[in-house]
Amino acid sequence: MRDIEKGSGQRLGAWLDDLGCEFCVWAPRARRVELCLYDEQERETARLTLPGRRGQYSFGHVKGIRAGQRYGYRVYGEPQDGLLFDGDKLLIDPYARALSRPLRWDPDLYEGDSAPMQAKSVVVQDDFDWQGVSKPGIPSQQTVLYEAHVKGFTKLHPAIPEAERGTYLGMCHPHILAHLKALGISSLQLMPVAAFMAEPRLEQLGLTNYWGYNPVAFFAPEPRYAVADAVTEFKTMVRELHRAGIEVILDVVYNHTAESGFDGPMLSFKGFDNAGYYAFEAGAHGPDYHRHANVTGCGNSVNLDHPNSLRLVLDALRYWVTEMQVDGFRFDLAVTLAREVGEFEPMGAFFKAVMADPVLAGVKLIAEPWDIGPFGYRLGQFPSQWQEINDRYRDTVRAFWRGDGGKMADLATRLMGSRDLFPKNWRSPRTSVNYLCYHDGFTLEDLVSYNQRHNQANGEDNRDGHGHNLSCNHGVEGPTLDPRINNLRQQQKRNLIATLLISQGTPHFLGGDEMGRSQLGNNNAYCQDNQISWVNWQWRPEDERLLAFTQQMMALRAESEVFSNLRLCDDDWSGPQAHCHRVDWYHPDGHSLTEQDWQAPMGQAFAMDIGALDEEGERWLVLFNASGYDIQFRLPPPGNGMEWIQTIDTATNDGLPFLPDDIKRQVAVGRAHSLKLLERVSQVVESSGHHAP
Repeated sequence: MRDIEKGSGQRLGAWLDDLGCEFCVWAPRARRVELCLYDEQERETARLTLPGRRGQYSFGHVKGIRAGQRYGYRVYGEPQDGLLFDGDKLLIDPYARALSRPLRWDPDLYEGDSAPMQAKSVVVQDDFDWQGVSKPGIPSQQTVLYEAHVKGFTKLHPAIPEAERGTYLGMCHPHILAHLKALGISSLQLMPVAAFMAEPRLEQLGLTNYWGYNPVAFFAPEPRYAVADAVTEFKTMVRELHRAGIEVILDVVYNHTAESGFDGPMLSFKGFDNAGYYAFEAGAHGPDYHRHANVTGCGNSVNLDHPNSLRLVLDALRYWVTEMQVDGFRFDLAVTLAREVGEFEPMGAFFKAVMADPVLAGVKLIAEPWDIGPFGYRLGQFPSQWQEINDRYRDTVRAFWRGDGGKMADLATRLMGSRDLFPKNWRSPRTSVNYLCYHDGFTLEDLVSYNQRHNQANGEDNRDGHGHNLSCNHGVEGPTLDPRINNLRQQQKRNLIATLLISQGTPHFLGGDEMGRSQLGNNNAYCQDNQISWVNWQWRPEDERLLAFTQQMMALRAESEVFSNLRLCDDDWSGPQAHCHRVDWYHPDGHSLTEQDWQAPMGQAFAMDIGALDEEGERWLVLFNASGYDIQFRLPPPGNGMEWIQTIDTATNDGLPFLPDDIKRQVAVGRAHSLKLLERVSQVVESSGHHAP
């Protein structure tokens, strides 16, 4: 029989000391909070009422508790507006740092006493040997984000031991690290790894929430991705990625939880403080506690306008940064986090708290700058130290290379860091997170292979997923044996990748796009935990060539100040410049583009001359031709003693240029649907008098 003492209640959660463990929860207006202890077989061994009370906190200390102890809570109280006390429901500690197992919905086990269905919170010992490995600290100008799913990225890799495929340990296997290093990315952005539960609707369809955007515990790493111990294995993954010089960015979901709306399950937050953790629709005399606000599309919306909810999220972020050693966050539906009294507040409590926090102020912060609520699209309106996912970049680049006319001016704006959205002299051009593809949408392979989404496997009659994809199948829907179509598709992928990596901003690359990953036309594979979503490591010859091309473009960007850290003389965002660059734009016939040229409804070809102001500094010429025919470009003079050499030509299978055009006549041919990259170098003449390329 265990005894419980009052304790101190200094920290929320479960914290070990020399004698046992301190437990503390936020439970306003609860009459009684019971701590339920379980053995490794999840048999209840004790039920203890927390004796300590201070304001809205309940707490207690139990001697003899050690790491690995399983526990949960039951909260009792009188029925009140917004509060859903139910002693039959075992609750996960909102501050639980580990769960005993994955949480899966089972209506029969949930009915009545929910303990048989409920995953148990686990007491954690934080000790871990980091072996002296520290965070890489990648500068913003060197950051290239690479988005991957822990399970899907490693599940089919033949070199990973079978038991570790689809796990944190698989994600840091030497073969995975070698691939990431060879590719040239700096920062691995992991899709949600906090513990989650699939929606009951999906369980009834025999599907699951594969992506993980349905959290139940903000601190606990998902047990599905562990061989044995999720916390230790997650830390091991982070340590080994850091040892390889790769940052870890977490995709975090603090805008909603798996408890859904009023009729949804009671798993954790609802049972402690439903009225405080969640936002509600307005009623005649205040909040209508029967109608959760749903600006997320997931049944509820976390209310960070409440001080305890705000504290929970800030504590979770600090925990991941300090104890788990991650380097930054990508915030799902970030607009929801900044809603106060329902409205987005760009200088609200959440942003102020993050900015003032000495731990969080220095990490990478990336916003998905929208939700589905009123006035929920807020691209360009986040605080200056935040980066924002730029869907305007995605749509413009896709449309231009698809062959849509009249996109030249918009493309030029995107190439220069979207200064219409992120004003110069105020925000860094790297604020713009540029991407071609994200987890929600077509992969790069599917973008050039399908005109329509093919989401029938999701069980929603192909109604789900985005309908405006700006994709093109180039003549056949899906896979084909036609070599002409396949060659064009590969060429278009090279165009898109090259454009991404010469654009000002922070590149975001979808994992697998460098090796031809397809989801068979499914552009919303959130519920497909199978080979539709998993990365296929069996490559075709064209996939190997695309990987080599991507590596080449990544290396080119990393070595170039012009493409990774452009400094224009009229863009004083980082203070006075010791030196700066210039950009000029040309019509294929060689004249500077006029306003009429920029706005030409059928304009599809232009040249960008970008580089140093001086005669010998780094300088590049990029020839864009999205039309269906070859175009001869007249080149601007490279300067005295200098010449242009061709570096990249996407019209070739490997991206390397054809035999040189007649550069001496200062012309170059831009093939149909191609991008050509020329570099200015010093002239070199061999003794024979022939040009030395």
